[in-house]
Amino acid sequence: MEAETTYWVNTIWVLVAGILVFFMQSGFALLEAGLTRPKNTINILSKNVLDFGIATVAYAVLGFGLMYGDSFNGLWGTSLFGLPTGYDTGGTLDPGIFFFFQLVFAGATATIVSGAMAERTKFQSYLLYSLFISLLIYPVAGHWIWGGGWLSQLGFHDFAGSTAVHSVGAWAALVGASVVGPRIGKYTKDGKARAIPAGNIFMATLGMFILWLGWYGFNPGSELGFDGVTLHTVVTTTLGAAGGMLASLFTTWKRYGKPDLSMILNGILGGLVAITSGCAWVSFWPAFIIGVLGGVAVVFSVEFIDKKLKVDDPVGAISVHGTCGAIGTICVGLFASVNTDGWGGLFYGYGAEQLGIQVLGVLAVFGFTVGASFILFKTIDKTIGLRVSAKEEIEGLDIHEHGAEAYPDFVTQERE
Repeated sequence: MEAETTYWVNTIWVLVAGILVFFMQSGFALLEAGLTRPKNTINILSKNVLDFGIATVAYAVLGFGLMYGDSFNGLWGTSLFGLPTGYDTGGTLDPGIFFFFQLVFAGATATIVSGAMAERTKFQSYLLYSLFISLLIYPVAGHWIWGGGWLSQLGFHDFAGSTAVHSVGAWAALVGASVVGPRIGKYTKDGKARAIPAGNIFMATLGMFILWLGWYGFNPGSELGFDGVTLHTVVTTTLGAAGGMLASLFTTWKRYGKPDLSMILNGILGGLVAITSGCAWVSFWPAFIIGVLGGVAVVFSVEFIDKKLKVDDPVGAISVHGTCGAIGTICVGLFASVNTDGWGGLFYGYGAEQLGIQVLGVLAVFGFTVGASFILFKTIDKTIGLRVSAKEEIEGLDIHEHGAEAYPDFVTQERE
């Protein structure tokens, strides 16, 4: 009777957590639509809507098996293709709900890229990319970390996906944004970056709050059950977000002379991404410190990617999910001290071995994702093309790619 009760409590909780993570799709949609210009609103919303439908089919047919099937030399799975009704959860969780929870993570990974490539990417080309990241790229990296692959065998730890989810999406976004090139008018002839203001900061702020809410499914749900670890991650997640918020506030205030709301929004998300990897294994104040590191890193990373690398990322997705994901994953090797069994962080007397494993995992996933994404985006670019025409970009993707306008009066007046 006790085992049956545990089974249903776990199943119901992971179902609720999965629904919260699914709701993050709306947060991404609002954040990205708010941080880009009104003439591209329908386009960016459409990409976020379709990401999940494409991910559902791709992940069910092939992706889940590559991620959780029987391992081929620790590289990828070789079973459980098709609908994975036979996955063994050890009798503690319904297999179908386990699949659903993993699916919403796959959808979140794919949608990270849409903001970084916004306002100049062909709709059909983006959908093709979305298919392949859910079909192949995310599942292979996920197998290494969560599916019994070589990184997990080494002892790499990433509780809820700072690297497995966020960095995979971000490194793919880095490649995609580089291949498609910057928006028209983003850089002057002498290479100086120009600011392109957000179209609707209210929408972006609401999107951030929805994402923050969804994180209470993302991190606590990754325990795949309801217990003390689940409750611990709620607190560490909150402290990570608060650390990122305050750090980005004071960093932008110091550097720019005024608090920058759009950067504060990304600072909160950066803190959340950073704490995602170690939320179950770090105590409360270290969680806050990790969030602070994420909030500071966002500001400097956005500047570096924008001004030095000259990669145009309209929403800061590469910095939020990539830079902060890497920092948070590495911090596991420094701060891990609770809910561990024979391993922990350097600052708690466990030596540097775990830190080295964490760094190796970050670099391995970076190398694989960048390499695979480069092949994918270059192939798309050389075949059906990746970028819209200059005329389409200037007048807006909504009218040219979708035949409609999100704000007809405003956009028409803007074009006139």
